[in-house]
Amino acid sequence: MSAPNKSYDPVEVEALKPEEIERAREAALAAIAAADGLGALREVKAAHAGDRSPLALANREIGALPPQAKAEAGKRVGQARGAVNKALKIRQEELEAERDERVLVEEAVDVTLPHDRVPAGARHPLTTLSERIEDVFVAMGYEVAEGPEAEAEWFNFDALNIPPDHPARTMQDTFFVQGRAHGRQPDSGVVLRTHTSPVQIRSLLDREPPVYVICPGRVFRTDELDATHTPVFTQVELLAVDEGLTMADLKGTLDHMVQALFGGEGMRTRLRPNYFPFTEPSAEMDMVCYKCRGESVGNPDRPCRTCSSEGWIELGGCGMVNPRVLTACGVDPDKYSGFAFGFGIERMLMFRHNVEDMRDMVEGDVRFTRPFGMEI
Repeated sequence: MSAPNKSYDPVEVEALKPEEIERAREAALAAIAAADGLGALREVKAAHAGDRSPLALANREIGALPPQAKAEAGKRVGQARGAVNKALKIRQEELEAERDERVLVEEAVDVTLPHDRVPAGARHPLTTLSERIEDVFVAMGYEVAEGPEAEAEWFNFDALNIPPDHPARTMQDTFFVQGRAHGRQPDSGVVLRTHTSPVQIRSLLDREPPVYVICPGRVFRTDELDATHTPVFTQVELLAVDEGLTMADLKGTLDHMVQALFGGEGMRTRLRPNYFPFTEPSAEMDMVCYKCRGESVGNPDRPCRTCSSEGWIELGGCGMVNPRVLTACGVDPDKYSGFAFGFGIERMLMFRHNVEDMRDMVEGDVRFTRPFGMEI
């Protein structure tokens, strides 16, 4: 903005020329009339009545005029700005009235409907999947067994051939229910179970062989909650103890499970040697990819995101029950043998339904559970 001077000709100030003021006024009125919503009107107001609008900038130039020219220029600009503000107010009232009428129609409420209707929820997909797995094994003659979530260390570790110095028994992996002694080891003897295997031990103690049980339930480990881990998750474990059971029986059971859950055609499992304290021999169980059925392996023309074109998906651990476990439960290992396996239901849900973030399963948002339906 230039300083006032008495010899300045107001006609030479481009923004204050009558035709420029009229042009800015007409442009503003046309934009206001064309605004078809309150959002559009807000944009028009900022462009034609805001601090950087043409009329506002012209008003700033008045200060540079000589005294005898300020009155006429001020009157001209003031009338134009007043017309614009008046048009804005009228158009806003019109648009608000239109909005209110539309809301009355679009958001009408039928007051004759029952007042106590509750929006439909949805069963959690973990519950649905767990019960579906149970149904597969109940149909095979297995029994569903349950046990306490706060478990004695003997059931959770000792009876399963997990020695006192095993890393899994430390505070880094296990929630201890009570405090710690002065030494390094907790003194309560009670933990939140880290797997559902204690239910297998209780089943062997409560039943006479043969024993065929499936043990679903929540387990607890000191993991951080992120996209692929949670400190509370759901596990399903199976135990079969009878005379003459072998790894062949275990393999056949696993094959039947994946065929029942993922479709029979082309579904099979494989076992890879591994180590677990409570089974001997032990193995990791993989199932053939239910999407590509292994056809993506070595086939760049048909990649598979589900198995990363490896053809197999790791599902869980399994093996023949360690004779020490049978002995701890009072079962004669020379007469009976058994097999067991277990896996996490959250992980199966993730690759079965392409769930990418495990946190979605625990946040309780019905928008996550509804798409899975109400299957019973």
